[in-house]
Amino acid sequence: MADFFDALSDKHVAFIAKQPVFFVATAAADGRINLSPKGYDSFRVLGPNRVAYLDLGGSGNETHAHLVADGRITIMFNNFENPALIMRLYGTGIPVLPQDDGWDDLSAHFDILPGTRQIFDITIDNIQTSCGWGVPQMELKAERETLVKYHRQADPEKWIEKTSDRVRSIDGLPTRPTDRYFGGENS
Repeated sequence: MADFFDALSDKHVAFIAKQPVFFVATAAADGRINLSPKGYDSFRVLGPNRVAYLDLGGSGNETHAHLVADGRITIMFNNFENPALIMRLYGTGIPVLPQDDGWDDLSAHFDILPGTRQIFDITIDNIQTSCGWGVPQMELKAERETLVKYHRQADPEKWIEKTSDRVRSIDGLPTRPTDRYFGGENS
């Protein structure tokens, strides 16, 4: 029922492009396992073994902390329509912040959304597909605009001040805050 691949094929890339949500899982040696759903137009395939996703500020920064501590990451896509299919991308990743070398090249692949704090650059080691027959069929009603709206309306100085204090994950692992605010259309 499961098939493994060394690189993304055109068929895999087409499947990824159709999915409105994906899930990110990371872990460090100590602490919690982090599992987060992601939406918006925030995922890019950059090559057969390289992907990236745009990360917006939210309730924590666990993925950043775990990638710095351990590097391992799993991305999961699930087709909630037909045909049933689950795809997992196993690899390693790094956070790239606006102040980092490489930001300009990497960010050119995205429309930067309000609240953007980093892009995760991921090297894929292995791809697994499986049936997904136990997952329900569902239809997408709409994207939630709440997070982008929240960041768009934020006061830039207060946003930077608030995020600059976030230098630890929930489990106390170190993180680096972004050095800039991406808010409204003039940012």
